[in-house]
Amino acid sequence: MGYKEEYEKWLSDDYFDAKTKEELKGIAGDEKEIEDRFYRALEFGTAGLRGVIGAGTNRMNEYTVRQATQGLANYINKVGGAQKGVAISYDCRNMSPEFADFAALCLAANGIKAYVFDSLRPTPVLSYAVRKLGCIAGINITASHNPPEYNGYKVYWEDGAQITPPHDSGIMDEVKAVSNFADTKTMEKEEAISKGLYQVINKEIDDPYMDELKKTVLHQDAIDAEGDNITIVYTPLHGTGNIPVRRILSELGFKNVFVVPEQEKPDGNFPTVSYPNPEAKEAFALALKLGEEKNADLVLATDPDADRLGVYVRDKEGAYHCLTGNMSGCLIGNYVISQRLARDGKLPEDGAFVRSIVSSNMADAIAKKYGIQLIEVLTGFKYIGGKILEFETTGKGTYLFGMEESYGCLTGTYARDKDAVVASMALCEAAAYYKTQGKTLWDAMLDLYEDVGYYQDAVSSIGLSGKEGIEKIGKIMVDLRANAPKEIGGYEVLKVRDYQTDEIRTVADGSVVPTGLPKSNVLYYELSDDAWVCVRPSGTEPKIKFYFGIKGANLDDAQQKSDAMASALDQLSKELIDRN
Repeated sequence: MGYKEEYEKWLSDDYFDAKTKEELKGIAGDEKEIEDRFYRALEFGTAGLRGVIGAGTNRMNEYTVRQATQGLANYINKVGGAQKGVAISYDCRNMSPEFADFAALCLAANGIKAYVFDSLRPTPVLSYAVRKLGCIAGINITASHNPPEYNGYKVYWEDGAQITPPHDSGIMDEVKAVSNFADTKTMEKEEAISKGLYQVINKEIDDPYMDELKKTVLHQDAIDAEGDNITIVYTPLHGTGNIPVRRILSELGFKNVFVVPEQEKPDGNFPTVSYPNPEAKEAFALALKLGEEKNADLVLATDPDADRLGVYVRDKEGAYHCLTGNMSGCLIGNYVISQRLARDGKLPEDGAFVRSIVSSNMADAIAKKYGIQLIEVLTGFKYIGGKILEFETTGKGTYLFGMEESYGCLTGTYARDKDAVVASMALCEAAAYYKTQGKTLWDAMLDLYEDVGYYQDAVSSIGLSGKEGIEKIGKIMVDLRANAPKEIGGYEVLKVRDYQTDEIRTVADGSVVPTGLPKSNVLYYELSDDAWVCVRPSGTEPKIKFYFGIKGANLDDAQQKSDAMASALDQLSKELIDRN
């Protein structure tokens, strides 16, 4: 059935409600909009669903959410996990509470109990809840840091991490098999509650989650000494972080925490920011203004589902410095590992620092410094969560810290997803510790650079939306495989890793070894002078991303080399678009 026929079916079929039909009547005659809404089914990928809210097969709405949940329910029943139930959380986005209930009532109609939070919660709390409640799976209604028109649906498995093989492909197959929306099940909420298939959850998860965070504190003595002398400005960017971040900082003893008032309340329209992403400088405008007013030592921002943390730190001269996700991750990781060593006198012989393949080589240098393993995994924190599970099940490996460049890290094993709440706490603790030594966090960052090397890492991207954009992204990846560059930005390509073909090819002699990681549509170029470039389509946005890293002799040299590489990749991007 073509997109026009599908559109007409939604208008005529009694299964779809009047509100949906009214919305679709409003786009009559707009062929491009009709095509975009109906040319495909919203894809259920390895991270679940993510898309623009609205009527249509290629949109987030009650029908696509119920379809995904029916497939998940079928899989859960197939593997015999129905009696364990499913935990469900949601964030501040438009339609998030409604989508959570559509999912919960579909599960209930399939005989699977849903544990639904009473209000919005951060992503890591859902990860924790799945394990705390002994659930077979979890559903998180969020589009993370995407623009306001988006929402999403992430699926977690019983280990608390987002789904990985074999469950991801198993669930995807079941979702695809639900080809008719009318084949999905639902029931009334009152009936689900009366049958014990819908249970509201709140502080029975929140309180033990907070206790787990406190267990990761390494220097309560430093917080006791300096908690009154550190000023923190924080913004949840209209999202889920406000209550948990303020609560943990208060309970630990940080007295001077100021929240940006314009961005404190949840709001799915994100009225003060065009893009609610702590990676974006403009998202910090109000927070930095308040930071200047309060003379804050740290300015923190969490994304809408509070799994990513953005940071600005103040130096002794009063200037603010932005810490990228790589910088803050390495700073927290170095603090956690160094202070565990100081506390215990030694680190576990099988201790591990786990990072994604697109994260900074500074992590490798930190691991080498402390004599611990550096383990690379594919992009996506679920793979870091998978390593934690592997360590637990095999008894080999001790998780010390994990991070990915996209502003996410985890200091403990209570959750299996990145956690901006614990990252905020750990960074404030580190600020207190370094303050006892007469240092700022910026001083600590400079010390780390001097100790392990001046690594600089960044990412650029090409946004290519719509059907044509998706096709062009595919062509660009095919092009790069067929026309492997010999140099990038003046750096010689030494090795090419193709994670789709599971090959690492050494350019000089043509020798090939396996990557050792799951297959993924990713190309990684190891370059001369410890530089690198990685190309991959985004898993959450209609973009193709170019990650890169260089190493400089000092901060200025590193910045110059990074700028030059960014320019070279910008030129390469234009050439790839023109060719494809």
